[in-house]
Amino acid sequence: MSTVVPLGFPHPSAIEPLGAPYGEKAEHVVTDGIPQIRQRVWGLAARTDATVTFEEFIYWAKEERLIEEEENKRYIQKNPNTVGGRVSGLVRKITGKGTKELRESNANSEKEEAVAAQTAAHGRNSVDMTVTNEEWRIAARALRTSSWGTIFYLITTDILGWSGAPFVFASVGYGAGVALYVIFGLAAAFAGYNLWRVFLALDSSRFPMLSFGDPFLRIYGKKSRHFINFGQSLQQFLTVAVLINGQSLVLAQLASSKICYSAVMIIIMIIGMISGSLRALQHLGWMCNLSVWLNVVSFIIILVSCTHYEPLYEVIFNSTLIKTLEPIVTFAGQPPAQYQQQVVGFASQFGAINVMVYAYSGALLFVAFLAEMRHPMDFWKGLFIAQLFIGVVYIFFGVFVYSQWGQYSASNIGNVVNPLRLQQAGNVLGLLTGFFAIFLYFNIGMKTVYLEVFQEILHFPPITSKKGRFLWWGLGPMYWIIAFIVAAAVPNLNGLVGFVGGLFSLNFTYSFPAILYFGYIVQEAAALPGEGFDPVTGVTTRHDGGTKRWIRGFLKRPLLAGATFIYILMALATSGMGTWAAVEGLISIFGPTGTIATSFGCSTPLFDSTAIK
Repeated sequence: MSTVVPLGFPHPSAIEPLGAPYGEKAEHVVTDGIPQIRQRVWGLAARTDATVTFEEFIYWAKEERLIEEEENKRYIQKNPNTVGGRVSGLVRKITGKGTKELRESNANSEKEEAVAAQTAAHGRNSVDMTVTNEEWRIAARALRTSSWGTIFYLITTDILGWSGAPFVFASVGYGAGVALYVIFGLAAAFAGYNLWRVFLALDSSRFPMLSFGDPFLRIYGKKSRHFINFGQSLQQFLTVAVLINGQSLVLAQLASSKICYSAVMIIIMIIGMISGSLRALQHLGWMCNLSVWLNVVSFIIILVSCTHYEPLYEVIFNSTLIKTLEPIVTFAGQPPAQYQQQVVGFASQFGAINVMVYAYSGALLFVAFLAEMRHPMDFWKGLFIAQLFIGVVYIFFGVFVYSQWGQYSASNIGNVVNPLRLQQAGNVLGLLTGFFAIFLYFNIGMKTVYLEVFQEILHFPPITSKKGRFLWWGLGPMYWIIAFIVAAAVPNLNGLVGFVGGLFSLNFTYSFPAILYFGYIVQEAAALPGEGFDPVTGVTTRHDGGTKRWIRGFLKRPLLAGATFIYILMALATSGMGTWAAVEGLISIFGPTGTIATSFGCSTPLFDSTAIK
């Protein structure tokens, strides 16, 4: 027997059957004497509405994609200088068609611009009875302006982190290094594809998706969104701890390790606290652009150094398991234990994978990137070109530096640069780009913690209110103090990066996107004839639910669902092994033959500074 869900009632999580009171009729309202079905709240206020059913999300997303496709055609015709516009213009010249359509599209575009300007003053979440549904949809999309070219830039700047690539090759050799970068690059592209498909299926102007947790709410329910938001907040927090560690190494080397290492970390922490006064990312935009070019210069400095000079061996001896000076050697396969920097044996393979995964991570922001796109169906273009570019850069840089410095290719590659002047130049640039990253990740991480935990769960005031501002300024220093404690307790960049990569980055980059995609394709395939959302009555009809529905959906898409499920298991297993390898590496590096650095100590893991008073 079928059941229905009228608008306004809470729906069961995930794919459970719809039972009473969902059989009641939808509530009606009267507008201008005409009975109508009561409308939901639209826009950002409806983003986390747990009463909206999966079928309703699907329905409005399909409508949104159809309208976007038509709008994109008109946009290309009106803007012939874009890549798509040039192609369309060539087609029109060859066929002689499209002149009438171009005039009509220009007229429609002018109308839309006028409507957007008219409705913008009302806000994206309010309801004004003088504005039609179509006008509201246009206004809601007014801020979606990014193209796939912009997405390529955003993904590249978000993910690209080449400094750990030589360490990967030093841990596993040429063959496995290239193979792993290719395999994990393809897997990362597939995960991005998963997020793209889920976004297209569930996002609309009525119910927009803005963060990584939003699709989990729509597929698996409210608790899953809280879990993802908590994990995301924790990962970004640990990323700040990693950056504190990295910046402390750079600053300590610039100071020739004449300052106690814990004191250096405190200096970094204080600078970070000062950045906490910036609540809006608009203040950081210029930093991100400048950071890209500074990274390019740092990249060139390291290539020049490794080509003409030997590495700074003392840094290697004091921060890794390598303690003796031997000729530089390289290996096609896995290097012997005596040449391993962090951990020996089988764990070294997964230690390298952790660093690689950390470098490929960035899927956390893909939903936010998609939410800014004018035509999100083009996201795949920017995604795959960016992943190809990133993979090529990683392999080139890793192979090049490893060929020159061999087993001494450390993950903190900037610290082993020779001569001194070149090293100092690179360190200054690294200090600047590192601070930009710290400011950015603190801003995003702290804002996520405040909005998704303090405000949503603990009911703190909005961050834009007066009380919210004071709470932001008060919680910021606490955030930095805790991050400092973590960084000072584990003063080993390789180990901390490996742990964050294995436990968090791998899951957010590979496992969780696939889990989303699996849930989506199974739920969509499980639909029976007569089920779905009726926009006229506002009612969702679903005939059954529970395990039977999941099994039916899986069996209807056995190849795709089965392959995705296997991918999920492999990603989770890799995460478990990677986390184990990171812990083993930390045990080894803080053992008697490891780093000279100690928790909350003065010794810098670059030079022997135990004599500092």
